[in-house]
Amino acid sequence: MEKMVTDLSFFKGKKVFITGHTGFKGTWLCKILRYVGADVIGYSLNSLFVPNLYNLTNINNDIKSIVGDIRDLEFLQKNMKETKPEIVIHMAAQPLVRNSYENPVYTYETNVMGTVNILECIRLNGCVRSFVNVTTDKVYENKEFFWGYRENENLCGLDPYSNSKSCSELITHSYKESFFKGKGTAAISTARSGNVIGGGDFAKDRIIPDCVRAAIEKDTIIVRNKNSIRPYQHVLDCLSGYLLLSIKQYEDKNKFQGNYNFGPNEESCSTTGELVDLFCRLWGNINWISKSDNGPHEAKFLKLDCSKSKSVLNWHPMWNIRTAVEKVIEWTKVYLNNEDIDICMDNQIKNYFNL
Repeated sequence: MEKMVTDLSFFKGKKVFITGHTGFKGTWLCKILRYVGADVIGYSLNSLFVPNLYNLTNINNDIKSIVGDIRDLEFLQKNMKETKPEIVIHMAAQPLVRNSYENPVYTYETNVMGTVNILECIRLNGCVRSFVNVTTDKVYENKEFFWGYRENENLCGLDPYSNSKSCSELITHSYKESFFKGKGTAAISTARSGNVIGGGDFAKDRIIPDCVRAAIEKDTIIVRNKNSIRPYQHVLDCLSGYLLLSIKQYEDKNKFQGNYNFGPNEESCSTTGELVDLFCRLWGNINWISKSDNGPHEAKFLKLDCSKSKSVLNWHPMWNIRTAVEKVIEWTKVYLNNEDIDICMDNQIKNYFNL
């Protein structure tokens, strides 16, 4: 295990604007930043999931939360002008592959024009020093390689979700080259992370939430694509990357801004079947079966090469796949026992960042 080098004290007193803050990753990010004393402004629609992590925590009491649509440029600009953030982390998105097949127009409106809107607001407000656009490992043209994709690979996602995120990457590059090259302008980067797991994810059609729901109902887990290989990682691993990138490029724009992969080490890239086996062993008294639902196309093999993040940023994933699943189960059992999930999350954050 590598030593984490992220000095989160950097964020104390700084204004951080997070889009998509009511989502699963957004809630965890708000918790981290408030724990270290950041002034957090969240901009998002209310979560569609019931239950949802954001509403289960007390984080809404500790941040400025703005209910707004990322597609609404005028309202977004009004709030950015009023709050004057120094750092922006953009995570507002339609984040599900299978849902993008059902709602492609909404997916493109949110993921493409949402990116245009947030960058336009940054262009019009000189207060922002550091911007990170969070995309996905699925932005790459997937050729079913047995090795990880690097940041210089072709961007051409196939399904509407992946493709919209590829477009978001291209938009970010265009804005960076067109409007943010001058001295004193914001540092602009994109962050591509793997398949994120962690306590409090209630999304539909994600394997760990599906496992948790089956375990709660004492039902058999149904696995659609048991042989699909994905870069599974704990939510704190990818968030630590976003935060470290935000710091580095804030301090030295020319040296650190760019595109970065934040994924797990090789041993945590596993098949879905192996992941579910691990979950069943750690949870106990639950089984799974493989059963295709003849759904839309999903890639069979996907890995990330994170050499750049490791060498340039000195970022390293801290928790392997077993630890990640253990932390999911720990959070879930706290939730099921009606114990304090805020304390559980704070303890996991303290443990991860050695605070």
